[in-house]
Amino acid sequence: MFKSLKYTTLVAILKLFAHLPYKTLPYIGWLLGWTGFLFSKKNASRIRRHLHDSKVCSSEDDYRKTLHANIQATGISPLESLHLWFKPYKQALDLVQECSGWEHVESSLKAGKGLIFLTPHLGCFEITSLYYGQHHPITVMFRQPRQPWLLPLITAGRQRGNVTLAPANSHGVKQVLQALKRGEAVGILPDQAPLEGEGEWAPFFGRPAYTMTLASKLAQKTGAQVLMAFGERLSGGRGYHIHIRPIATGGINTPTLLNAEIERTIQQCPAQYLWGYDRYKDRHQAPPSAMP
Repeated sequence: MFKSLKYTTLVAILKLFAHLPYKTLPYIGWLLGWTGFLFSKKNASRIRRHLHDSKVCSSEDDYRKTLHANIQATGISPLESLHLWFKPYKQALDLVQECSGWEHVESSLKAGKGLIFLTPHLGCFEITSLYYGQHHPITVMFRQPRQPWLLPLITAGRQRGNVTLAPANSHGVKQVLQALKRGEAVGILPDQAPLEGEGEWAPFFGRPAYTMTLASKLAQKTGAQVLMAFGERLSGGRGYHIHIRPIATGGINTPTLLNAEIERTIQQCPAQYLWGYDRYKDRHQAPPSAMP
């Protein structure tokens, strides 16, 4: 009884974010982001270090401006996920103001070999699959949450339109392969730290990062067209601009090549990357002392 009441209360609180005007999220995100930055030394240190070491900023002044913008973006990210999950599907799609590169989707679909969408932790990664799913089927891999009560919320929020979720395990990999064989699209977070035994060490902004091999293997095995995509947050709470960029055949055949493409995408909008994500976490395997 108590657990049921607690769950109902939590869901009710989370659903409040769907009813807030979208334009208020940047302000709430600013407050949330700075609160987390000022009161969590570990989080603040990680954001500072990862952004600084990436060398994406051209000067100290650029670094400071990018850091401040990123702190706000870090606070907005979880808020917008909740906002999109609970918002009616049509209203969520109305937040997309522009999509650049859709012609690459259409030409790839005609080839019939399937599409692999790579969506890093850049901007709003929730909106890209929802947008694509209004037009065509897409199977998106996701890692199940540690809190079981979140799973039905995530499923209801993400699995809309023509979107199907696939767990990040052997069963999910089979789902993804079947979708590609049907000439459909699949979605993967390419910069998500893989579990031990599911990746290789490869340079990411000059530092060794344990990097997934799944995306590279899928591209080689199926010959599917690889597309990099992300949803840029527009200023003033105006919504999103989705960017889609094709990657040449063989362009992600190794984790090193994959990371290079992710870096290239992040450099389009470095202030909106999730620099606080522990991309360099230890996987109980000693990283190489030097990267090529």
